[in-house]
Amino acid sequence: MQFLLYILIYPILWLISILPFPLLYAFSDFIYLILYYVIGYRKKTVRENLAMALPHLSDKERLIIEKKSFHHLCDMFLEMAKTMTISRAEMNKRYVFTNMETYLELEKKGKSIALMCAHYASYEWAVSMNHHINFIGYGIYKKIANKYFDKLVRDIRSKFKAVLITTKETKPTIEYNAKNNILGIYGFASDQTPRRSDNLYWYTFMGIETPIHFGAEMLAKRYDMNVIFLKGRKVKRGYYEATFEVLSTDVKLVPNYKISEEFMKKVEQQIYESPEFYLWTHKRWKHKRI
Repeated sequence: MQFLLYILIYPILWLISILPFPLLYAFSDFIYLILYYVIGYRKKTVRENLAMALPHLSDKERLIIEKKSFHHLCDMFLEMAKTMTISRAEMNKRYVFTNMETYLELEKKGKSIALMCAHYASYEWAVSMNHHINFIGYGIYKKIANKYFDKLVRDIRSKFKAVLITTKETKPTIEYNAKNNILGIYGFASDQTPRRSDNLYWYTFMGIETPIHFGAEMLAKRYDMNVIFLKGRKVKRGYYEATFEVLSTDVKLVPNYKISEEFMKKVEQQIYESPEFYLWTHKRWKHKRI
């Protein structure tokens, strides 16, 4: 069944990937109309999230953001498909790192790096940074249940010299590399909701008390890694910029949870600047402190 689903969907993804960008975005406009007005995909979740996170805005203002966020979601999904066939030159033109020298200076310090980013703008295209760096780039992701699509995602990322590791593989991989003096950069998208457990750290994000991920910080401390934030920005349709901001070069001197808090502050600022480019379809504030 998994293979049947794969052979049915793969040709569609490939056809999307070879579309010229003007046609790609025309198709995205069509998908948006279906997704938003016909299917209403997670519209209730998005509306509730926006109401909680942006209560200072009027209903009309939030509705505008809601529609723009769905439009961006469709663009991003098709851009992910486009990654299958996009050239390196085209990617470098459309996803620009504004201060790569800041990152490269960190490499010279001879320590592995934990990169923290949000599900914002084109976080999927951030994988293109692997063409500009010297360290091995590891992307941490949640394994896809369909093994054929899981392999497809890995193959696409390897095109950009990225090594995908699952959340379960993350700690063993970092530990192995640390013991064998293998320097790497590990990408953590740490802005979404952690699983419910007794070991949660609560923080006020967007004015709402919520548990946050702190695994990236703790792994950085355990294995003495530098920590950097990648701030994404959508310049215009199909074009993005990313800027590196150093969070810490001496993590062991930073009190616990402060790096995670600083990361969330930066994500919050990012959202307030242009909320329509955040991934609002996720239930970010589903846990309540008991």
